[in-house]
Amino acid sequence: MQALDLFSGPGGLSLGMKAAGIQPIASVEKNKDAVATYAAHTSTAEHFCADVRTISFNRYRGKVDVIFGGPPCQPFSTGGLRRGTADARNMFPEFIRALNEVKPAAFLAENVPGLATRDRIHYLSQLLREFELAGYNVTWQVVMAADYGVPQKRRRVIIVGMKEGEFWFPKPTHGPKSGRPYVASGTVVSKDQPFGEPPNCPVLYAKYPDPRRSPYAGHVYNGGGRPVDLDAPCHTILASAGGYKTHWIDTLDIAPGYTAHLLAGGTPREGTVPGARRLTREESALLQTFPRGMRFAGSVSSQYTQIGDAVPPLLGQVLAKALKEQMEGHSVSPETHFEPDTAAPLLAAAS
Repeated sequence: MQALDLFSGPGGLSLGMKAAGIQPIASVEKNKDAVATYAAHTSTAEHFCADVRTISFNRYRGKVDVIFGGPPCQPFSTGGLRRGTADARNMFPEFIRALNEVKPAAFLAENVPGLATRDRIHYLSQLLREFELAGYNVTWQVVMAADYGVPQKRRRVIIVGMKEGEFWFPKPTHGPKSGRPYVASGTVVSKDQPFGEPPNCPVLYAKYPDPRRSPYAGHVYNGGGRPVDLDAPCHTILASAGGYKTHWIDTLDIAPGYTAHLLAGGTPREGTVPGARRLTREESALLQTFPRGMRFAGSVSSQYTQIGDAVPPLLGQVLAKALKEQMEGHSVSPETHFEPDTAAPLLAAAS
């Protein structure tokens, strides 16, 4: 099967698609570093380093089976200004335009989980209706990457549309409901042997800590970076990493004792956390399930951004495999897949 990749970033989703047998023949991304990264691992595709609004996709009608991609998520991110449809960066209309011009058999769109929060539910319901008006049977779900073998607690909204039939999401392969443990971050990241060069950015105790029962949660240290529990999936790798929002390895096991100290009413500490080192770009990429040794173009900050913006390739592969099999008419079972949760209940709730 052949595909068109929109808002492609460095190609995390495309790597998963290729592994499942869906080949991107063209990609669109306006960040030149991300385009260079993508072109290095998928040189056979046509790459457009341009604003998607300047491109006509009519040339791909009859040539593309699937359109996939992640329209910019800042309008709906809980970490941003959350302007939603009022934000000029909302590119879902362009994604739908591409569907209407190309008319592929299926599409897969991903976005931040903030799109499915209560204050965005009306827009999500409108968006699903527009996909249906474009001729697709639409299902959607908030998925967590760790449920499919990714050593990271990354959550995304996945929307899938098919001209024929309805997409069934694969059930989790890891976690409590599967019988298999989550993949721990310590399987790809070492406490004592960093892979790559950590950023020179110290981890500091917060002046006014807000601890939680877990030593790996709460606001206990300055910045958005948190200590990594090597026995569990990592926190979401952020696109804003590279500085104080970079998660860190607690090489001296300071975090458990310090959290217990705070919860017992102890006085907050000051200064630098001993033994703390930030995740490197290479380690962040591994936690995203990019291939070991994959190179990212551009400056250090650009590389961190590309890694944090991407869809984990392994998650993309799991979803793409299910999509391809169902497009080919393979049967699905309630034992291995979720029965489709269509747009109808959401539309009713939002009306």
